[in-house]
Amino acid sequence: METMALLLIIFSALMHALWNLLVKQSHDKTIFIWWMFLSSGSIMTLATLGFDLFPPLSLHLLALAAGGAVCFVLYHWLGGFAYRDGDLSVTYPLAQTAMLYIPLWGVLILGEKLSLVGVAGIILIALGAYCIQLRSLTAAEILRPFSQLRNRSVQAALLAGFTYSIGAVFDKTGVDHYSPFQFTFVLVLFMFCFMSLNLLRPCYRGRVLQEWRQNPKLVLWSGPVIMASFLSFRFGLQLSPVSYALPVRQVSLLIGVLIGIVFLGESFGRIRLASTALILSGVFLVWHG
Repeated sequence: METMALLLIIFSALMHALWNLLVKQSHDKTIFIWWMFLSSGSIMTLATLGFDLFPPLSLHLLALAAGGAVCFVLYHWLGGFAYRDGDLSVTYPLAQTAMLYIPLWGVLILGEKLSLVGVAGIILIALGAYCIQLRSLTAAEILRPFSQLRNRSVQAALLAGFTYSIGAVFDKTGVDHYSPFQFTFVLVLFMFCFMSLNLLRPCYRGRVLQEWRQNPKLVLWSGPVIMASFLSFRFGLQLSPVSYALPVRQVSLLIGVLIGIVFLGESFGRIRLASTALILSGVFLVWHG
């Protein structure tokens, strides 16, 4: 994996952890994410007008961006349902199963070639991401998420991971054929439109302006942060196989843990220490793979 791609994806992971922190501080999270995409989309629209970056639209570009947007919006919706109604220590690890599919799609669909060292790194990162929210590192606890497969929140978490992996294929294909900025711009617009359709439901009536009144500074900060996350990741994705890029981005988990320890007073613990060691070891192997 190229060093520049690694640095871009690690920076993206940092921005990813930061925008998730902003979402956690918001009141109405679904509405706040809509505002976040409105803010980032507005900034990118101004950039396209000011620097003549508007993409030459084609059916191929629109299909890739729309397909990716559907997958990522579904991922957020399914993940939100799973986390809201299920035990986090069960649903969170299952939502990370996207990393099991992504190397498979990378090889079978995108024709990527992975080294044994790189594959070993992916496995270590996947193990670390899976274990980081577990309550203990016993066999019973590690297998516990799979013992509740009839639970709707568990099914939603598994489907979220699978859906995200399909979106990653659209993502990689998009940045391989178009400018990462232009593809991201169209992708963000599609995601914003799909989220807007969701907010037309009666249950969201009156909540959009209320969230703005409560958190205007968070909304304004969130746009540049998520835009930096999206763009840096897709520029890095253009330089590396998606099979490597998506696992490496799991560094955001470690940044999130660090933010929790420093700013929220959360404990570190042996499980997080072991998971951190696995993820960092995996990133090192992917870098040299």
